[in-house]
Amino acid sequence: MTISHFGAVLLFSLFTSIVFGITQRSEPRMMIRFGAFCFALFVGGTIVASWAMWLIKH
Repeated sequence: MTISHFGAVLLFSLFTSIVFGITQRSEPRMMIRFGAFCFALFVGGTIVASWAMWLIKH
């Protein structure tokens, strides 16, 4: 089974966001919101970084 780079980023972002949400907030609702926020930042940051690297190469 092979996984693409973007799939690996999504998997990493999912698990890291779950851990961040659980360890950084005390209320369940805030855990979910913070985890979703972290997930969005991880994925968004990866997309921005990949475009930046593409622009540097070209």
